Amino acid sequence: MLNPVAPFRAALSVRDVRLLLTGLAASQAGDWLYNLALLALVYGRTHSSVWVGLTTAARTLPEVGLGPLGGILADRVDRRQLMIGSDAIRAASMAALALVAIAHAPIIFAPVLAALCTGAGSAYAPCVLAVLPRLATDEQLPAANAARVSIQSICIVAGPLFGAILMLLGSAAIAFIINGATFLAGTLAVAALPRSALRAPAGLSEQRTGLRQELKAGWDALRGYNDAIAIVGANVLASAAYGGLTVVFVILGHRLGLGAAGYGYLLAAMGAGGVLAAGISTKAAGSENPNRALIASMLAVGAPLPLLAITGWVPAALLLAAVFGAGSVTAEVIGDTCLQRSLDPAVFARAYGLALPAFLGGIAAGALIAPLAITLVGVTGTLAMIASAVLAYGTVVLSHALHPKHPPIIAATD
Repeated sequence: MLNPVAPFRAALSVRDVRLLLTGLAASQAGDWLYNLALLALVYGRTHSSVWVGLTTAARTLPEVGLGPLGGILADRVDRRQLMIGSDAIRAASMAALALVAIAHAPIIFAPVLAALCTGAGSAYAPCVLAVLPRLATDEQLPAANAARVSIQSICIVAGPLFGAILMLLGSAAIAFIINGATFLAGTLAVAALPRSALRAPAGLSEQRTGLRQELKAGWDALRGYNDAIAIVGANVLASAAYGGLTVVFVILGHRLGLGAAGYGYLLAAMGAGGVLAAGISTKAAGSENPNRALIASMLAVGAPLPLLAITGWVPAALLLAAVFGAGSVTAEVIGDTCLQRSLDPAVFARAYGLALPAFLGGIAAGALIAPLAITLVGVTGTLAMIASAVLAYGTVVLSHALHPKHPPIIAATD
């Protein structure tokens, strides 16, 4: 059995990777922590689900809309300044949110500041993905990506838990202040990284063109890599499945006799599965045939879903949710590693800036389509539909679209 701790040990043994992932972990944990406080503040003031929905949209949509622009910035300017500036703006927005909570300022400022915080972070993920190959060797890259994605899963589980504890012990303002402090910690971690690794790439980055041409360069980079569209499509579909499950889990929790807490248990099991699969995802991304491993990971995403619909045993449901989480994390690690190894570094952030909003859009689409599907065909039918789409993509589309081997694109000289 693969040791789930091994990727963390391998990635964290590299000082610069350790710094980058430490800053990322602090920032993401704070984000999930503050989300709970933000919605509690808005609902406590308005007692309106409409305001809660508006705030959620304001917190998430800027990353979808500004993702391509963030990718362009990550290829055009010094990434050190960009990442530190992003953290500084987000820390300031948290300080302003704390003032809104303490001073009872108009609640309209809450979604506005949440949107500012998300927008300021739109370039951060493309920067992290683009910088990692400069900090880790090619052999270390799968472990670094596995650790990075696993950190996200841990934060999804731990962030809301700590947020709930803070809400019991204090006010929303405390959560905002702590989240702001995590962004400041991120600036310290980035500032300690070598400047050479954070420079904007040379080559195409020296050609100043318009926004349309910039976006086209990212799209051309994706199209120029034979497997890119199929890989991105797999992760969009896995994201849509996750979005659908965030709705389905609410109903399944009650079916299993767990009540409202069932949603949290199933979501935590999904996150735990992603963390425990770190060793598997590292081996899969570093294998000689990652394409075959990607197909297997999509099967792991789809296969548990029909069984989730019919099981009435809580341990089995939690195990199936964990298998889904393991498959989705493995697919993400494989996909990101393949893109990092194969796309030209001079345009990588622009290309990823197009892919990331597609992933987030997949989550939103799954969450929006699931309620309609449940109304039409029920929970069992909805899970069967999701499973059919994922399994068909994995067994039919990927098996024909992916190429057994492909030569990596020669990196541009930095």
